[in-house]
Amino acid sequence: MAVLMLVFMMAGCGNANQDAGAANSAGKGTSPVNSAEPKGADAKVDIGRGLEIKHALGTAHIEGTPTRIVALEYTYAEDLLALGIQPVGVADVKGYQTWVNTTPGLDDSVQDVGTRQEPNLEAIMALEPDLIITTDFRSKDIYDKLEGIAPTLAFSPYQDEKNGVDQYQEMIDTFNTIANVVGKQEEAKQVLADLDKTYQEAAEKIKAAGKENAEVTLVQAFSNQNSPVFRIFTDNSMAIQILNKIGLQNAFKDPAFEVYGYAEKSVEAFPAVQDSDFLYIVQQDDNVFETYMKENQVWKNLNFVKENRTYPLGGDSWVFGGPLSAKTLVDKAVSVIAP
Repeated sequence: MAVLMLVFMMAGCGNANQDAGAANSAGKGTSPVNSAEPKGADAKVDIGRGLEIKHALGTAHIEGTPTRIVALEYTYAEDLLALGIQPVGVADVKGYQTWVNTTPGLDDSVQDVGTRQEPNLEAIMALEPDLIITTDFRSKDIYDKLEGIAPTLAFSPYQDEKNGVDQYQEMIDTFNTIANVVGKQEEAKQVLADLDKTYQEAAEKIKAAGKENAEVTLVQAFSNQNSPVFRIFTDNSMAIQILNKIGLQNAFKDPAFEVYGYAEKSVEAFPAVQDSDFLYIVQQDDNVFETYMKENQVWKNLNFVKENRTYPLGGDSWVFGGPLSAKTLVDKAVSVIAP
C-alpha cells in the first residue's frame, strides 16, 4: 500500500466569534510543509492507497478514496463542490444557502447535520461517512467522538501574526489538501487556473474603468441586540487580498492585527474612510443601513453616502469561503465598481 504523508504545521487559536448571522469560516491557519500534491503523488486515485495526515487535532488514517463526506464548515462544503463532489452532510444547510453563492450549489439530497457550533453527532453517524472535515476551534471538544465515526480532518483557519500564513494562502493550501485526499488534484488545478483568469479579466475591467488602485472599504453588517454591527475588513483578510488581486486597495487601516481579518467597529469609524468606495454585505431582511443608519447623522454626512458611492454586494457574498466564493466576490465587486 502506498502511504502518502502530508505533514501540517497547525497552530491552535482562541475561540472564534460566534455567529451573529455571519460567522467566520476561513482565515489564517494551516501551512503544509510539503506541497498539497507531494512529489510522487499520483493524480489518479488508486483504490488501494492509504493516506496518513497529521492535522490540528491528531492524525487521520484514510483508506481508499472518501466518497461520503460530511463538512462541518461552509468553506469545506464549498471546496468539495468546486471539485465536483456533493457532500452527504453539511452543518447548517439553510445557512449555507443563505450566505454562500456558488455554482454548483448543494443538492437537495445533502443532509443537514446540525449547526457548525453544535453538530448533531447522531445525524452524522446515520450518514455513515468515510470522512469528516471540520475546524479545530469548533470541534476540539468533540474531536474524539467525530474520529470515532469516521476519519476526521481538522484544519486550523486562524493563526496569530507571528505564525505568518495569510488567509488567502491558507484557503489555497486547504483546498489543495482536500483535493489530494479525494483524488481530485487535476480538477483543483483547473479550478485555481480559472480563478486566476477571473482575477486577470477583472483587473483589466477595473483598469479600463479608471479605477485601478482605487480605495475601497469592505464591510459585512448585521444587527445584534438591537444595534448594528460593522465588520470592517483588514489588510490580512482573504477578502481584501482578493480585491487587491484585481487592482483595488483597502482604505481601512487598523493598527492592531486582527486574527479573523476584520475589526468590529461603530459608525464612528467611517469618517476616516469616507473618501473610499463603500462595499457592503448585508442580508436583505437585516439591512442595517436601511434601518439603524437611515436617520443617523454621522452616516448621512459621510462623503461616500452623499456622493452615492455605497455599493451592495448581496448577502450571499461569502468572504470566508474557497475559490468559488472568491470568484463571486470578484464578479460582484466588478459589477458595481466597473459596470
